Amino acid sequence: MNWQGKTVGYAITGSHCTFAEVMPQIQRFVDGGAKVVPIISQSVLTTDTRFGKSEDWRKQLKDITGNDIISSIVEAEPLGPSKLLDVLVIAPCTGTSTSKLANAVTDSPVLMAAKAQLRNGRPLVIAVSTNDGLGFNLANIAKLIVAKNVYFVPFGQDNPIGKPNSLVANMELVPEACYAALEGKQLQPLIIERFHG
Repeated sequence: MNWQGKTVGYAITGSHCTFAEVMPQIQRFVDGGAKVVPIISQSVLTTDTRFGKSEDWRKQLKDITGNDIISSIVEAEPLGPSKLLDVLVIAPCTGTSTSKLANAVTDSPVLMAAKAQLRNGRPLVIAVSTNDGLGFNLANIAKLIVAKNVYFVPFGQDNPIGKPNSLVANMELVPEACYAALEGKQLQPLIIERFHG
């Protein structure tokens, strides 16, 4: 995909288990010629987990994009007036961030960036990763699916037996979903099979 001349906002929230899946997708944007602006939530900024240290993920993000990371609400706010981002993707987008976004809560750099993007009438792409996607959060996902300028990376149940409410996007489809969103289209099929075995 040719991303020459495009600026992609790549926002990451605290679904730490999917970070290793999304880093190659960020690289694909860069390889395609995009300028990638990284944005992280407080959880990504401060939390070390069994999936890696915060400092290491931040270094990887800066190394891939070559740009400073937006990690505060104050840093994210100018994204609105500047109209910098052609497309903003939140991948992974946790259930908490999905819920807040659907209910107009703006208390993180990622949510401020999303608010700015929608204010400008530009595409916002969401890659869900939540254990509660078919639980209480289903109502929030539904609100966002029908919202103007909001698009989703195709998703499905990743573990229907062990975690029947869990939904996870296919992170490999992040660039394709963003490309479609720039044309005002939802990448199809939206609901896919994620469970294997």
